[in-house]
Amino acid sequence: MSEIRNSVCLTTVAQTVAEIMGIEKSEHINPILISLKNKKLGTRNADRAVLYNPDAVALWLYQKYTELFTDAVLSSDIAMPVLSVMPSVTPVCFASMYSGVMPEIHGIKKYEKPVLTVNTIFDTFIKAGKKCAIVSTSRDSISCIFLERNMDYFIYDTVEEVNEKALSLIDEDIYDLIVIYNGNYDSTMHKFGPESEESISALRHNIAFYKVLVDKIKTEWKNHDVLYGFLPDHGCHEIDGECGSHGLDMEEDMNIIHFYGIKEKE
Repeated sequence: MSEIRNSVCLTTVAQTVAEIMGIEKSEHINPILISLKNKKLGTRNADRAVLYNPDAVALWLYQKYTELFTDAVLSSDIAMPVLSVMPSVTPVCFASMYSGVMPEIHGIKKYEKPVLTVNTIFDTFIKAGKKCAIVSTSRDSISCIFLERNMDYFIYDTVEEVNEKALSLIDEDIYDLIVIYNGNYDSTMHKFGPESEESISALRHNIAFYKVLVDKIKTEWKNHDVLYGFLPDHGCHEIDGECGSHGLDMEEDMNIIHFYGIKEKE
């Protein structure tokens, strides 16, 4: 049996979010997510977006450890199989996710972290007068490739600091777009393997934080229509020595799972 590849590509993220926020329309969108917006908001647009990026969460993890994802499922409106891009490594994938174009267009085609010069979701929002923030760990891809833009960057040494700051930004309520990165599952998976006790613990941490984040949004942003999501960049697989890896054109690395929700204002 041939490998199954998900039909919705992560390159649809940037344009879909922009359309749901009423900033611009595009043909390169996720039709299911647009349908969710129409069902929940009607003619209104979301006025806030919070996009959480846990690294390396493969679709097969969701399929094999479904119960582990209970809080992610219950905190969201939809769970969607999504296709990554090649090579399936972090800077390439997040460049495609947030620019909406393939690697041969945005220019990052291997594991390197130059500042992107193509248009990204951040540029689109900034041009529309929106306020954007990235919250990430230092030297990671999201901390590097989207620099040099008129937006705010909150860069920390640990995932715990990142998540604490992200929650405080919900309290501040001044950003239209918040992007949050956690690389703990990815780094643990590389060292101990995708299904090791250490890695599963990191994944549990990611899912638990997503629930806390969504609960915070629902509690503190009662006057906003909010799009939020749990959006990994690529998957992973086990290699010799019981370590983990990714970057190949294979089902385990290319098929990922995204969760989305829309909170209506009260």
